[in-house]
Amino acid sequence: MSRLLLPCLGLFLLALPAPLAARQADSAVVRVRVVSGGDPVPAARVGAGTTVSVTDADGRTILRLPAGEARLRATRGGFEPSELLVRLRPGQDTSVTIELAPAESELEDIVVSVTRSSRRLADQPTRIEVVGQEEIEEKLLMTPGDIAMLLNETGGLRVQHTSPSLGAANVRVQGLRGRYTLMLSDGLPLHGEAAGGPGLLQVPPMDLGQVEVLKGAASALYGSAALGGAINLIARRPSGEREVLLNATSRGGTDAASWLSGILSPEWGWSLYSGWHRQDRRDLDDDGWTDLPGYRRGVVRPRLHFDDTRGNSLLATAGMTLETREGGTLPGRVAPDGEPWVEANRSTRLDVGVAGRAAIGEATFLTLRGSGLTQRHRHEFGPTAEPDRHTTGFLESSIVHGLDRVVLVIGAAAQGDWYRSEAVPQFDFSHATAGVFAHAEWDPAEQLGIGASLRLDHHNRYGTFASPRLSILARPATGWTARVSGGAGYFGPTPLVEEVEATGLGVLRQTGTLRAERVLGGSADLTWHGGDFEVSATLFASRVRHPVATTRVIGGAPEELLLANQAEPVHTRGAELLGRVHRGGLHLTASYTWIDATEALNGQARRPVSLNPRHALGVVGMYEWEGAGRIGLEFYAVGRQSLDDNPYRAESPSYVIAGALVEKQVGWARLFLNFENLTDVRQTTTDPLVRPSRGEGGRWTTDAWGPLEGRVVNGGVKIRW
Repeated sequence: MSRLLLPCLGLFLLALPAPLAARQADSAVVRVRVVSGGDPVPAARVGAGTTVSVTDADGRTILRLPAGEARLRATRGGFEPSELLVRLRPGQDTSVTIELAPAESELEDIVVSVTRSSRRLADQPTRIEVVGQEEIEEKLLMTPGDIAMLLNETGGLRVQHTSPSLGAANVRVQGLRGRYTLMLSDGLPLHGEAAGGPGLLQVPPMDLGQVEVLKGAASALYGSAALGGAINLIARRPSGEREVLLNATSRGGTDAASWLSGILSPEWGWSLYSGWHRQDRRDLDDDGWTDLPGYRRGVVRPRLHFDDTRGNSLLATAGMTLETREGGTLPGRVAPDGEPWVEANRSTRLDVGVAGRAAIGEATFLTLRGSGLTQRHRHEFGPTAEPDRHTTGFLESSIVHGLDRVVLVIGAAAQGDWYRSEAVPQFDFSHATAGVFAHAEWDPAEQLGIGASLRLDHHNRYGTFASPRLSILARPATGWTARVSGGAGYFGPTPLVEEVEATGLGVLRQTGTLRAERVLGGSADLTWHGGDFEVSATLFASRVRHPVATTRVIGGAPEELLLANQAEPVHTRGAELLGRVHRGGLHLTASYTWIDATEALNGQARRPVSLNPRHALGVVGMYEWEGAGRIGLEFYAVGRQSLDDNPYRAESPSYVIAGALVEKQVGWARLFLNFENLTDVRQTTTDPLVRPSRGEGGRWTTDAWGPLEGRVVNGGVKIRW
């Protein structure tokens, strides 16, 4: 393995250019206060060129800038950006005030980092969906233990349970399978190489400040694991606030979590998330089988933040997650064959990550990112136990250089993924990837923006790949924005496909060597916003060549599955519609997604990819009384889905669910009551979850095509001080 890592490290070091010219010796101090209507605006970003700072609780900050003419720019979500031109003399101490006006569209001024250029959302040539702090807060009150609902209710995303009995899940982006989605935390792969398994349901939303979703082939930016897209979870920055949340559900769930933060100095801050989450096992249709898995989970994550007025920053984090999950037959009950069947998983996850940025010139930054992750699991499927360990190491360096109308990113990255199984060592793997990448964003005119990315990766098992991506942004008229994007990518397959979450690795058979999966895709969207309204439409399509799938072994045991590349590609196409209204205290969002995805397994006729709703509609409304509380309603309609190996039906019925949230502010406390799935839709009221006999891979359950928990009421209190 060392022979693989040494070339990766050498390539990584070669990509680091020498530092550029030092800062000008002559400089001046600018004391800035940001206000809106006479009130201070905290947490506003104030910058000139590449020097950026953040205002404190009184709306104040300090910048040290080169002497001469400087254009100060102040931004904050919910406000229109504002600029002020000042002339500075060497050694001068200047005080200025910048006034911000409320923004017509709150999302337009959000700064996103998933493309590494750290530009405003409105200026990104690539379309990026952003879930802001307010929406995260809303979903926190509904499911404090994980981000599954937060992602599932984002247009174009679907959280798909891969193991109904244990609750393992992944995220499908625009109809592509979940193993193609990369989950990042502040740009670091702290959740492993794919957003699947139990890891997705172990991410708490309480310490998140923003979620960035990049749909479509993102291999040009992040390599193999981002063939279908990337989801970047941005941590909340320290503010000195403290929060404690207590929650209980009508299905036997309990959550206790806290987020603490502190300001050590103008540059240094810290935060600490800790949580305990539990769920009792529930058999809602009284057939002796677990419909709602039981779990006990503890999570601890400290973070240390540094950010000065010169463009230098540092984020250091570490995390520990301990969890036990139980499913299968309940104590004293049996499966249809008359025998008890246990499904369980015990997991331990430890991770550490560092992301830093250093200013090495007036318009140039050096960024370094590194992380390590180790996960231990003990899976139990009936009488079989499969202990395993998965380790990921990551290192990346890049140079970000900004000119008047161009941002250029050049860098190198190395990543290793190692998997070891005690029960099925024939599926052990050691993957090492070294890559170099370049990303450029150019604004040749006020109404035009171009983004281009190219990445070259060498995978120790699958070879060398080039992954390009091109995006174009146009503003044809006031209020209108159009984007066109296309790219190619690859995925280095592993035996850890979705099916093994429900069956285990012991049932897999593999003949020959797997080939890398390749994707070619594109999208086009058109957005209009004016005043309080915003409407957008998106068309997308992709083709995945050499897709890896599991099929029955011809002539083998009924429970055996063959893992192999398929000759026919997977074709996906679809459309998304999104509308938003923000007027006073009213916030209304409506979304619709249409997906048509087909595949052909073992040379058979093409058929729809299973568990992809052809139609999905969502409407969410919230009304807020400032300082008093809020009330919200949501409505979701999910269309029919093709089903595989289901003895009861080949296609699921459509269904409609609704929910309501009521919240009241009482001093430091926020009391909340949430009603989820008021229509009490449950898959087991239509068909049993348990099969009459074991199916593909020896599994006892069908796939989860609808809710399994039915109506759930939860309530609690969140205290902030």
